[in-house]
Amino acid sequence: MSNKNTKRNVGIVALIVVIVAAIAGGYYFTSMNSTQSMSQTSVMSSETSIMTSATMSATSIASETSSMASATSSMAGYQPTTPVSILGAGATFPQPLIQTWTVQYNKLYPAVTISYSGIGSGGGIQQITLKTVDFGASDAPLSNAQLKAASGLVLFPETLGGVAITYNLAAFGISNNTVLHFTPQVIAGIYMGTITKWNDPALVALNPGVPLRSAFITVVHRSDGSGTTFAFTNFLSVTNANWAAQVGYSTSVTWPVDTVLGAYGVGAKGNPGVAGTVLNTKGAIGYVDVIYAVSNHLGVGAVINAAGNYIVPTLQTILWAAQNATGTPNPSDLRLHIVNAAGAQSYPICTYTYILVYKDMSANPSTTKEKAEALAHFLWWAIHDGQQYSTALIYVPLPANVVAADEQLLMTLNYQGTPLLTG
Repeated sequence: MSNKNTKRNVGIVALIVVIVAAIAGGYYFTSMNSTQSMSQTSVMSSETSIMTSATMSATSIASETSSMASATSSMAGYQPTTPVSILGAGATFPQPLIQTWTVQYNKLYPAVTISYSGIGSGGGIQQITLKTVDFGASDAPLSNAQLKAASGLVLFPETLGGVAITYNLAAFGISNNTVLHFTPQVIAGIYMGTITKWNDPALVALNPGVPLRSAFITVVHRSDGSGTTFAFTNFLSVTNANWAAQVGYSTSVTWPVDTVLGAYGVGAKGNPGVAGTVLNTKGAIGYVDVIYAVSNHLGVGAVINAAGNYIVPTLQTILWAAQNATGTPNPSDLRLHIVNAAGAQSYPICTYTYILVYKDMSANPSTTKEKAEALAHFLWWAIHDGQQYSTALIYVPLPANVVAADEQLLMTLNYQGTPLLTG
């Protein structure tokens, strides 16, 4: 990369930092570990938010700058003139980012209109399998059986984020800026219906000094097939033997809290539905992508990680989890699991989220050659230039090694054997 390009791209990253500070509006989740002290009622500040973005690791910044430079050369000469409308559907976890991409891409290429509907990962998998959309999205990596049912379908990570444990205790005198501590055992107990009140001894022991009251916990979970549920239940299965044996993990599970006498579980559709239900229900707890907790001004908990430290989801702690758990991606199989990652500061409930598309796009009857070319170029743009929009929405730009693996897969996209990306 030339010095000129490097300076330009670093300038872009610096601009992103300012954008993050403005959008975050003072909501930053400060990480905590066993060797650092932090008030349980720590108020999130805009100054800390700026520090979060400014201290993103060199790996992340290098990923953004090198990716954008790569995209510039690879997209050179692409100027679509035939109007096309592309339809995508799936996970609500990356919905804010994907919809931002569609708007920004249309500004660059007005002939290409892309619509994305957040219907849940299960819905996205179903729709792309039925070939009623041009691309799908799922937070859960597809199983071998699901891939077999949709011959020729491929998937690749387009971003990553954290699943926040979120709650609403404002009605009980506990500010939503209060950072509560959680362990997998306590989270599993709440969702299994064995911990039903906020002043349960297990919660009180984890949160000394916090005036937890004798109030019933309304346990909110997804009612639809969800990759967020997949990541959440995968974390509990990895860290809690009882959960693994009795519930397991999937995009949709049978929630014990819904059937246990004296416990109260309620389902909601999509990340917006869960966040909205927690917001409007005093004493509620739920799990959502971090951006939905931030935008609804909900409490966000610190979850104990594999190293024994209590960590909250930030851009940096999510990135650390990815760096410690991703390894060397295999372009022929980009299904990656990063829950309960090693590392002193890794947030333990993290997930990549995936785009689903047919390698030979002619396999989808609704995808014309013109549409296939436009979609392939959009996907290339998303993993490169599109990553600059991640941090403002509390997603982590893809690490450079994942971008490289994505590139190899995207270069195999074709239409009846003719490559859709060249150069």
